[in-house]
Amino acid sequence: MPRMTLEGSFVALITPFNADGSVDFGAFRTLLRFQEDHGTTAVLFMGSTGEPTMLSPEERRQLVVETARMKTGRMRFFYGCTGGSTEATLANVRFARAHGADGAILAAPPYICASEDEIERFFLEVADATDLPLGIYNNPPRVGTDLDWERLLRIFRHPSYVVHKESTARVAQVAQVLAARPDVAVMCCDSPNLGLIVPTLALGGHGTANMTGNVAPAEMAALSTPWRRGEDAAAFRETYLRLLPLLHFTYSATNPVPVKSLMKALGLPAGDLRRPLRALEGPALAAGLAAVQALGLDRAYGYKVPALDTPGPRAAPGGAGEERAGSGGAPGCVLG
Repeated sequence: MPRMTLEGSFVALITPFNADGSVDFGAFRTLLRFQEDHGTTAVLFMGSTGEPTMLSPEERRQLVVETARMKTGRMRFFYGCTGGSTEATLANVRFARAHGADGAILAAPPYICASEDEIERFFLEVADATDLPLGIYNNPPRVGTDLDWERLLRIFRHPSYVVHKESTARVAQVAQVLAARPDVAVMCCDSPNLGLIVPTLALGGHGTANMTGNVAPAEMAALSTPWRRGEDAAAFRETYLRLLPLLHFTYSATNPVPVKSLMKALGLPAGDLRRPLRALEGPALAAGLAAVQALGLDRAYGYKVPALDTPGPRAAPGGAGEERAGSGGAPGCVLG
């Protein structure tokens, strides 16, 4: 089997819900076409942007089955398959493989705060048990385990691993991984507060694994283009600086609260967040709408920007302080 290669914009999709709270598969089809038409290379279902912990086991399985049927070949379909244990993760990976997934993204099992040795073994055991292409997502704040570059490079020797997303705010770690030239696509979170986008692309990274592409797919595709010529860096600089207000908005509260709130306000088929999460309102949401208008996204995509009555702000969950200095990453970035 030829080895999968990825580069560009890898978008972590929201999970759209109907008014009755069920998963809206008609909306999924619309959102996937939207991504395909605007340059997205791959999409991830059931990353934290997709509210996976809010889904029942039955819903998770149904989501794999139904969305895999929507593949057209224009994008790769990856699924968040991390479970609470090695066996649970393997069961998720095998189910995704059996029903048409192109790949799976894995983080360390959350909450158990396993040691680095145990998590290294976890990633290798899962890879030994499947031929499905896999990706690693390193985000210590959400899972309690942090893998250093030496461990990552050992894992990347396994032929099943094809993509890595880093979200530790350690530029030195990204540099060490890229210097070793592993046979994986090295991508980063699109959070501007982590500061990984510029150095990752400048050092030879392959793109971004992002959630802002839910609202601005063409812009994130442009931002995520690998640098091969001098003009690529110049185009990147212009795009990145223009997008900063929107990037800061999408990481202004816990993922996926800002991006899903903004999508619904703009008329995209997103539905509501599942409780206990609540949508942004007032000035908190207005900041995102202002960024959309300043970038001309309303004209580019036909968004209808509502006029907001903003009598008072509702505090965003965690506020801007979600991405604390020295925390090693942004909780809002989790993919797997």
